[in-house]
Amino acid sequence: MNKNTIKAPCTVLLAVVNVIVFLVLSFQGMTEDGRFMLQHGAMYVPYLIKNGEYYRLFTSMFLHFGYDHLFNNMVALVAMGWNLELEIGKIKFLIVYFVSGLAGNILSAWWDILTGSMAVSAGASGAIFGIIGALLYVAIRNRGRIGEISGKGLVFMVVLTLYYGFTSGGVDNMAHIGGLAAGFLMGVLLYRKRKGKRGSVM
Repeated sequence: MNKNTIKAPCTVLLAVVNVIVFLVLSFQGMTEDGRFMLQHGAMYVPYLIKNGEYYRLFTSMFLHFGYDHLFNNMVALVAMGWNLELEIGKIKFLIVYFVSGLAGNILSAWWDILTGSMAVSAGASGAIFGIIGALLYVAIRNRGRIGEISGKGLVFMVVLTLYYGFTSGGVDNMAHIGGLAAGFLMGVLLYRKRKGKRGSVM
């Protein structure tokens, strides 16, 4: 178990940090309460623009609204992040993760300003969609497969998740789209296919 964990330490560390932050906040108040989350770093455009609290673009990536929100995101993070980290390495993985998360939050903020619908938002989903975006590019470069994950499977998951988001309430779809696009772009910029890679044959 320890040997396998070492293979993707950044993925594991990010998941652990998210869980710890959630547990700490859970002992202090209700993580499903927007006002409480706002006090602890959640995204809110009026605070971002009027008060210059740009740190929220970053801190909101480690906050989650309730156990279900945390659980769903952490399962996706570990499953997708593990594969991407093995493919591109620790540093590049972290670049993909944080650039995508920030890009997702920036697009979300821009959309809130454009539509005038200001909502308190938080979650790692923008960064996780960035991981998926980067994996999509890696899959394209490796004939449609990355280890045990197929490119078709990734596309299906993205379409299904986006469909669920647009047909449900309380989902920050712009963060997902922004993260996905940024992750794919980071994949283009950072990924270099090596000879004899495990996913190079269908």
